[in-house]
Amino acid sequence: MKVKRAAKYGFCSGVRVADIKVRRFAASGGRGAILGQVVHNERVVEEMERLGVRTVHALDEITEPTVVFSAHGVPPSTHTQARQRGLSILDTTCKFVYDIHREAQRALAAGEHLVFVGEPGHREVIGYTHDLAPGSYHIVHTEEQARAVDWSAYPAIRVLYQTTLNAEEYEGVVRIIESANPRTRRADTICYATKENQEAARALAADPEVQVVLVIGGRQSANTRHLWEICQRSKPAYLIQGAEDIDPRWLSGVTCVGLTAGASTPDAVIDEVEAHLLRLGATAPQAE
Repeated sequence: MKVKRAAKYGFCSGVRVADIKVRRFAASGGRGAILGQVVHNERVVEEMERLGVRTVHALDEITEPTVVFSAHGVPPSTHTQARQRGLSILDTTCKFVYDIHREAQRALAAGEHLVFVGEPGHREVIGYTHDLAPGSYHIVHTEEQARAVDWSAYPAIRVLYQTTLNAEEYEGVVRIIESANPRTRRADTICYATKENQEAARALAADPEVQVVLVIGGRQSANTRHLWEICQRSKPAYLIQGAEDIDPRWLSGVTCVGLTAGASTPDAVIDEVEAHLLRLGATAPQAE
């Protein structure tokens, strides 16, 4: 059985830096707790627990001296609350996320209304919006949501994107806003790693040699889910966390499997999946 990897996949720079920071902290004897998953990958979370850095969901759960803020970032008020509790802060927020925080503040200072294209419940989007006045922003994710707002009521609009989305796929959403208010500007805050991974996944699924695509990543990972959505439009595609999730029936008669992974998937997990696939191929009869 042949395995083809996407041209781009796996850890983005922001997630890789977050992972390294926490590992170094733990190796130096640091004691801390991560506020929410450091990245949206259950394997990484379990490994951090083994290193002694557990995951919590609220500041008041922390008994350690240090709080770790994840790559997704947190609202500015959470930094203040942590310091008020006497906690040291290990901040692993992605630099692209901080770019969006700063861009949003500049836009508000210029009198612009904010539009975040993204998922309301995603931790990254919550980080952007939690401390803002309710009337100063909208979160939109679909064209239907965009049509439901009277955008002409605002003197100017600034559009920002959740980093795990590919802006090109939400072109229709933004064009609705722009057609209703010509004083709409798009912020240049796109995470190009997300775009490259998604374009590579699309090309992999379109490859005529590839019969099935496996997408590796955490169940809570938005960017992994988007990769799966892209692939399943062209080929049978399955979202897995690791080799243990592979059902051999998916591979019946298959001679070439495509492999891609979300931005929070460690390299070692991807290697494990490929090795498992090759072992299956070595014992299973090949298609004629």
